Amino acid sequence: MQSVFKLPLAVCALHQIEQGKFSLDQPIRFLPNDRFFPKTFSPLQDKYPDANVDVPLRELLRLAASLSDNAAADIVLRLVGGPAVVDACIKSLGVEGFHMDDGEHGLHRDPTAQYRNWFEPAGAVQFLRTLSDNSPLSPEHTELLLTWMKDSPTGPNRLKGALPVDAIVMHKTGSSGTQSGKTPVTNDIGLIVLPDGRRLALAVFVTDASADPAKIESTIARIAAAVYAAALH
Repeated sequence: MQSVFKLPLAVCALHQIEQGKFSLDQPIRFLPNDRFFPKTFSPLQDKYPDANVDVPLRELLRLAASLSDNAAADIVLRLVGGPAVVDACIKSLGVEGFHMDDGEHGLHRDPTAQYRNWFEPAGAVQFLRTLSDNSPLSPEHTELLLTWMKDSPTGPNRLKGALPVDAIVMHKTGSSGTQSGKTPVTNDIGLIVLPDGRRLALAVFVTDASADPAKIESTIARIAAAVYAAALH
C-alpha cells in the first residue's frame, strides 16, 4: 500500500470521532519522537521542526489524507491505537483483502516492511464503493474526506493523467521511490466522477516495476482513461 493506508486510517479516525473518542478540533500533541530522521515528506515537520506543538486533529487528518504527510499520519495512527486497530476497523466494514502491520516509521526503518502492508485491488475497489455508496461515516464526515481526496495534489500523472481536465477524481496515492532501478510501489486508488454523476471506483497497484517511473505513471493514466471511456458507452 505505502501511503494508500492513509485513506483507511482516516476512515477509522473519523469513525472513532463519531463514537465520541475524539473531536475534529481537538488539539493533538506533535511530540519530538513523532519526527522523522532523516527527514521524510512532512509539511507538518517542515513547519514545526522542533515539534512540541498542539495541532487540531482535523488538520492532521487533512495533511495525512490529502497531502500524504508522513509525520501527521503516524500521529493519527498513534491516536487511534496503531495498525492492528486500523486493520480490524477496515475488516469490520466487510472489506476483504486488506492487511496492515506498519505505520510510516516502520516503513522507513525497514524497506521490507512495505510488503507487509497490502490491499488487494478488488478489496480496494470494494472499500471505495463502500465509501461512495454506503459510507460507514456520517454524510458530513464522508463529504469532508472526499473533499480532501479531491483536493489532493499528489500523483497528477496517475489516475488523473489522461482524463478530461475537468474530471473530478477523489483519490489516494502510494509511492515507494526508486532504488537500484526498481520501483517497489506506484499506486493510486480513487473515485472518478462521470459526467452523469456516477462514480467509477478504480484501484491500480504497480509492484516491483523495472520500467521508468514516468512510464509506470503513464500506464496507470492510460488504464484510468480506458475505464473512463468504456463507462461512457
